[in-house]
Amino acid sequence: MWDPGLENYSQPLLTFAAVSTVLIMVVGLVGNLLTIVALLRCPRVRNIAAAFIISLCAADFLFSAVVLPFSASRFIMGTWVHGDTLCKIVPLVTYSNVGVSLLCIAMITINRYIMIAHYGVYTKIYKPLWIGCMIAFCWALSFGMQIPTFLGYWGKYSYDHNLRTCSIMEDEWGRSSKQSLFLIAFVIPCLIIVGCYAKIFWVVHSSESRMRRHAAGNTGKDKRESKTKRNEWKITKMVLAIFLSFLVCYLPITTIKVYDPFVKFPVIHVISYLLLYMSACINPIIYVIMNPQYRQAYKTVLMCQRPRLLSMTPAGSSLGGQFHNNVVAT
Repeated sequence: MWDPGLENYSQPLLTFAAVSTVLIMVVGLVGNLLTIVALLRCPRVRNIAAAFIISLCAADFLFSAVVLPFSASRFIMGTWVHGDTLCKIVPLVTYSNVGVSLLCIAMITINRYIMIAHYGVYTKIYKPLWIGCMIAFCWALSFGMQIPTFLGYWGKYSYDHNLRTCSIMEDEWGRSSKQSLFLIAFVIPCLIIVGCYAKIFWVVHSSESRMRRHAAGNTGKDKRESKTKRNEWKITKMVLAIFLSFLVCYLPITTIKVYDPFVKFPVIHVISYLLLYMSACINPIIYVIMNPQYRQAYKTVLMCQRPRLLSMTPAGSSLGGQFHNNVVAT
């Protein structure tokens, strides 16, 4: 049955949204699976940051596989036709995915910060067991925070006829977990990421004078260290691009839900939803554009080539402490 709440949406708009969602779903499934396989198969890109990127890709793959098919169906059918149980599971995965994604990005950013600014403790912190615990923490916290809402003790998952989607609604006592989730799983990680990048940029900037002083008389060792610095800095900038793309994808839907709860501007709502969905497929595109080592890893997998080996440091980074020494020395 057609949802009367969808009367603001024209049929061409819904068709466009459905087709776009399906395309995003396909790209998200293929791109994230390809990234996971490439990172697992190619030692050249298999470093500590890659472990968190694999977790991020797994979250995006889950979002593409579980959430996007039902989102496309909602646009096609004009309403939610999949029952109350799935109307709880789909927003559970959606909100949890936001937490996992942002926490993984925060973990990668913290990793870059410690490697650059505090390399003395880097190898003590980033051991396989601790890395596994960090990744498990991201998933456990993100999904664990949804349990009270899923059980109906702190808001509830239900179909919102105004927003035309299954979402977090107020329970019978007028409680909702949206504000707390936004603070804990969005605002705090964002502040941590911004703080880490501010420190990273300061440390890197402070090293530029030293680099300029030695530019004229670079020895072979200096040139190798300079190349190492550039490689690590590429990864750091790539993570920053991932974070900024995350904000671009998630902030519009968050804003429009607050300022237009009765959908007076349906086109903006559809665009905001599509941006949200694009968050599941945009990261592999960023990897391809910004990192030649990732491009080579994708090529290796797609062409069934034998991966090139690269020696790894005990810290799990192919570039290791040379970058730290080169950056922090002033």
